[in-house]
Amino acid sequence: MGEKISLTASDGHQLDAYKAEPSGASKGGLVVIQEIFGVNSQIRSTVDHFAGLGYTAIAPALFDRVGKDIELGYNEDDFATGRETRGKITDEWITADIGAAVQEVSSAGKVSVIGFCFGGYATYVAACTVDGVSAAMPFYGGGIAAKVSDMQPKCPTQFHFGDKDAAIPLDDLQKIKDALQDSPLYVYDDSGHGFTCDDRDSFNPGATERAFARAVAWMDEHAA
Repeated sequence: MGEKISLTASDGHQLDAYKAEPSGASKGGLVVIQEIFGVNSQIRSTVDHFAGLGYTAIAPALFDRVGKDIELGYNEDDFATGRETRGKITDEWITADIGAAVQEVSSAGKVSVIGFCFGGYATYVAACTVDGVSAAMPFYGGGIAAKVSDMQPKCPTQFHFGDKDAAIPLDDLQKIKDALQDSPLYVYDDSGHGFTCDDRDSFNPGATERAFARAVAWMDEHAA
């Protein structure tokens, strides 16, 4: 359904992206932000899924700053590579690269951002720093709790976490709730880190269905 394209960030950096168009009139733009595994087949299928729901969807390759065509699986070596690569990505790069993706799909209407794992954190950064974002939906983004006192979203932001996420303490969720009382935060039962990824053992189809329905309703409310 989609195609690989090139984007140019505000600092001149060129990055790849995967973009998919809806079959009919677009409901708006949606930027889909990768996990630590790059823009792999699962992220591309997520872009295709939301294009099928009527959005002009795009996944920018945020790891292109470190190396081109980083596309990982879910074994231990790939996890290690993904964590190492993610550690080199700065918030400034996140802002610039997501900003380029937002611009690319802005002709479709208002633009939302959704992201998973590292992409959940990046989605929060985008909600706080990227112009032109009308709604944000971070999924199980580690590190957000450490940012909420210094960085506040500029757009309506809806959070999604799993109750069995070993990577994100429940205390962090309370910090987010306390700091951002107008932002809904959903916690899904029997759901670990990566619960929306159907290529991972942690996949929870029921929780994914509920979470995606809430995300679409959030976009309908704030970015239609």
